[in-house]
Amino acid sequence: MQQISRMLMKLFQRARLEKPGQVNPRAAEFTLSLLIAMYDRSGTGYVKTRSAAAALISLSGDTLLAKYRALFQFYAGPDGKETLITCSALRSLLTDLNQIPAIVGEGCTLSCVEIAIHDCFRGVLNAAIVEEKFLSWLRSEPAVLLWLPTCYRLSATEMVSHQTRCR
Repeated sequence: MQQISRMLMKLFQRARLEKPGQVNPRAAEFTLSLLIAMYDRSGTGYVKTRSAAAALISLSGDTLLAKYRALFQFYAGPDGKETLITCSALRSLLTDLNQIPAIVGEGCTLSCVEIAIHDCFRGVLNAAIVEEKFLSWLRSEPAVLLWLPTCYRLSATEMVSHQTRCR
């Protein structure tokens, strides 16, 4: 928990320098509270760094493709010349990401995660997949992660301005 807290302090300190006046001084504290609520419901005082990173990546302001690539890199492992994600690693990723909508009562069941894994690995003969297969599956907007592109689209429209007046 202390390691994540220090990392968040550095992250938001850097963000305050890049965007003065736009970052809440308590952003690190609020983010840590959110991560604890999502990943330490039993109060152990422990949050997996990888789980916290997955949440931060998915809630970042980056593009969907950049988020998807970062999530792949975080959960995949090297296998010779390639980097691959296994069923087990995908299960961990989806379980970690499912905690985000779950915090507001919108998470899906474990069977939903298993259906998504089966769908992702449909037609695959190996025990792991390459990044392109993973990205292709995510572009199909699987139900278990439908909240992610939806949130991205909502945040992208916040910056849209037009000259039309509403009545």
